Amino acid sequence: MARWTETWLSGIGLDTEEGKWPGEKLGLPEHGVNSVASGGQRLLAFLVDLFAAAMITTLFVQPEFANTDVMQRFNWVSVGVWAVLTVPATAFLGITPGMGVLGIRVARLDGATMVGVVRALARCVLTAVLIPPAVRDVDGRGLHDRATGTVVVRMRS
Repeated sequence: MARWTETWLSGIGLDTEEGKWPGEKLGLPEHGVNSVASGGQRLLAFLVDLFAAAMITTLFVQPEFANTDVMQRFNWVSVGVWAVLTVPATAFLGITPGMGVLGIRVARLDGATMVGVVRALARCVLTAVLIPPAVRDVDGRGLHDRATGTVVVRMRS
């Protein structure tokens, strides 16, 4: 029996043809290095990156939880710090600090070595919206990965 989400999610252009494992259609292994990273790994890496950005932001803006203006400024600065942490690291190394901790990385599907600034920036902007990473296809790729021709894979088994 199909899940109820398949009735409306499949209509927006996501792949519905399933392989034996996520990433099989992309030529990726089922397990180990270069297999598709799980959604939990990706989410935890994202949370580590947000935590790191918030901790760095406290060096510049002291949070005052009772003051909404200060907290709004703190949040915007944190988003900027998060972008500075993630875009260059993803563009040139294929990892963010959180991804490094979790042992996952961003890889291009065309086999190029670097993700590149344009793709990393696009991934960052789409991730900030939160919806694209949450809507994943059968290969575990979010809409932001599909838009940039990337996939998040494991670096260790």
